[in-house]
Amino acid sequence: MSVSLYSGKIALKLLFLQLMTFVILSVAFCTKSIEWGASAFAGGLACWLPNAIFMLFAGFQKAKGEDVSVRVAWSFAIGEGVKVIITIAVLIVALGVFKAAFVPLGLAYLVVLIVQIIASAVING
Repeated sequence: MSVSLYSGKIALKLLFLQLMTFVILSVAFCTKSIEWGASAFAGGLACWLPNAIFMLFAGFQKAKGEDVSVRVAWSFAIGEGVKVIITIAVLIVALGVFKAAFVPLGLAYLVVLIVQIIASAVING
């Protein structure tokens, strides 16, 4: 995806859509049990939080100098690496420390990830 996708109002709309997706999914899982609702919330957070941090990181990168494409490429690569590390850390804390239920956690993670892909494709036309 291009960095221009993650700028301004489009990035905020995408983040808000993802946030609402996992909050609604968490509330739906709360009908089964509070543990499942909290697990779904943790799964959605594991996908949403790294995206929010990446979008903030990408938004603050200013292109200056001659090697703009190299700087953007490194910025993107570092941002993606940080996303992976944060995702793994949140999932380890949710599963290891809080003993989250795997099914709602994994389902919420996948749904938020799918919403990101579909919403990005729809926004880009």
